[in-house]
Amino acid sequence: MAAPQTQPPPPPLARPVTSLWGVGNERAAQLARLGIVTVEDLLRHRPRRYEDRRNFWPIQDLRLDEAALTRGSVLALGTKTYRKGTKSVFELILDDGTGRLHCRWWNLPFMEKYFAVGDEVIVFGKPLSLRPRTMDHPETEVVEGGEESFIHFNRIVPVYPLTEGLPQRWLRGLLWRTLERQLPKTDHPRPTAGDGLHLIPRAQAIRWLHFPEAKDEAELARQRLALDEFMALQRDIQLRRKKFEANARALPCGGDNRLIKPFLTALGFALTDAQTRVLREIRADLRGAHPMRRLLQGDVGSGKTAVAACTALMALESGFDVVLMAPTEILARQHHRNFQGWFEPLGVSVEFQTGGRKTISLKPETSDVQHHASRITHHGSLVIGTHALIQEGFRLPKLGLVIIDEQHKFGVAQREELVRKGRYPHLLVMTATPIPRTLGLTLYGDLDISVIDELPAGRGSIKSFIRASDRLPKVWEFLRQQLAAGRQAYVVYPRVEDGGPGAMKAVTKEFEKLKAVLAPFRVGLVHGQLRSQEAEQVMAAFRANAVQVLLATALIEVGVDVPNATVMLVENAEAFGLAQLHQLRGRIGRGAHESYCILISDAKQPESRERLRVLEETNDGFRIAEADLKLRGPGELLGQRQSGMPPLRFGDLITDLELIRQARDLVAGELQ
Repeated sequence: MAAPQTQPPPPPLARPVTSLWGVGNERAAQLARLGIVTVEDLLRHRPRRYEDRRNFWPIQDLRLDEAALTRGSVLALGTKTYRKGTKSVFELILDDGTGRLHCRWWNLPFMEKYFAVGDEVIVFGKPLSLRPRTMDHPETEVVEGGEESFIHFNRIVPVYPLTEGLPQRWLRGLLWRTLERQLPKTDHPRPTAGDGLHLIPRAQAIRWLHFPEAKDEAELARQRLALDEFMALQRDIQLRRKKFEANARALPCGGDNRLIKPFLTALGFALTDAQTRVLREIRADLRGAHPMRRLLQGDVGSGKTAVAACTALMALESGFDVVLMAPTEILARQHHRNFQGWFEPLGVSVEFQTGGRKTISLKPETSDVQHHASRITHHGSLVIGTHALIQEGFRLPKLGLVIIDEQHKFGVAQREELVRKGRYPHLLVMTATPIPRTLGLTLYGDLDISVIDELPAGRGSIKSFIRASDRLPKVWEFLRQQLAAGRQAYVVYPRVEDGGPGAMKAVTKEFEKLKAVLAPFRVGLVHGQLRSQEAEQVMAAFRANAVQVLLATALIEVGVDVPNATVMLVENAEAFGLAQLHQLRGRIGRGAHESYCILISDAKQPESRERLRVLEETNDGFRIAEADLKLRGPGELLGQRQSGMPPLRFGDLITDLELIRQARDLVAGELQ
């Protein structure tokens, strides 16, 4: 009979933490709450900070509420009980020749057995009183030998994230023992300027991470381990791109200019140099061997829609269909109006599809249009819509190009779902929320990036102001002056419905008030709960200046283009992200008149005020995006719909641009 086969033991770092000395079931359960299940998880448990405990302070020099390291001999110790024995305090009195220090532990009477009169004790903590000098619950160490003696003192000491019931000293000791027994020691020299971080052995980085001997070693270790994370991410991005290019053949969508030339002639303005440069990049993609995968960035008002139109015409000239997906029906309808006006004189069918409406083919209406159409050879059609374009039943026979506007409003999966409607169509995704460079190399690393870094001439300047709510009477007076001069305005609130006393303001509640405050000027109301037909009627009235003030939620942050609007007033501005406020501000300054963005906020938190001051100081969308990333983190900037970004334990998407670039270059060299 054959002997039963046995599974080989797992590698040492893959073993469960219960394989370590001193880790029983209770401790293992506590570690699991921190995401620590294996030995490797433990070694990757990053300290949240470090304390320099190498310099001892004389007891007499200790300062109130300042953490310090000191030492002394035990003069006296004892436990007092009170409240009929239900409460206790253990007190230890130390003397170092310069003064005395009282150390107290509340309701921990067993501490008494750890000390004896005459012991030399090291103490780290914050004095809460100087008469007498007193510390409550400090960290202590009796001076004696042993394997782990002084891992808590006389060095740079790691301080770890914890969970309930897990002591800091116990976890620090566990990591010390694990490092000593699991990882080989190395004597790798410290890197000098110009050395690559990847040359530091990983084992050395792990040791420096937990028990650095110099202040900069912990940061070098973090960077080395962050480089591993970024390289894994770049490897995935670049392999996915290589696989895509190996399997996907591009559709020939470079066009022949027969539609673009009359389009540009009729446009009424010349493209900027930046728009022209980006279109050259796009045309090269559309004529290339692999399907285009390009992200088009441009600040609000930079002319991305005109670039999208030219890109669509290249595909249409080549006989392929085009879809353009927008995140809101308001934006989709605006695109539909613009493209209908631009393309139908060229004989191009422009169709519209939303969730509540089937695809509608819009026929040319004038004899001039019919005349143009009769002279044009076969080309594809353009379909504009919202999420309905992703639905199962929607198909286009010859889909050659997918354009996604304000792509940060969609998830990566939604983007891929639309692309799968055809056989490797070209993809152009656009955003007016500038992407910080770190995110451009990570989350969007599988896309080529084009930037329109120039605004068209003839735009009015925008001035931004932060005002407290007690200044609103003067603000309304200023707004009335603008309206009297023939201009229009937006007033934006964070909520649709009233949130109760003390809550943020809501458009439905403020509507009647504002109609009275701003009479005789007409006020319209738009929010996400209106039926699309009602919202469109209000928007049409605002575009025609039949409504002078548009009261709205943030749904107007994209796609609304009324050059006569010169005031953007945002109440409870602290409730919005910086990128979102910048988008809202982009609704004004689209004509020749000077415009004004007024942010109303009573926020008391320094972080909220700092965020709003960024908008007051700059109109540069890229600076604002970097500030938003720094202040709110990538999750806030990208929104909850985005996916595809793994959690980073050591990498920092705010500060690690050079590390990300290094990872990209190293992986590119690997895969050549």
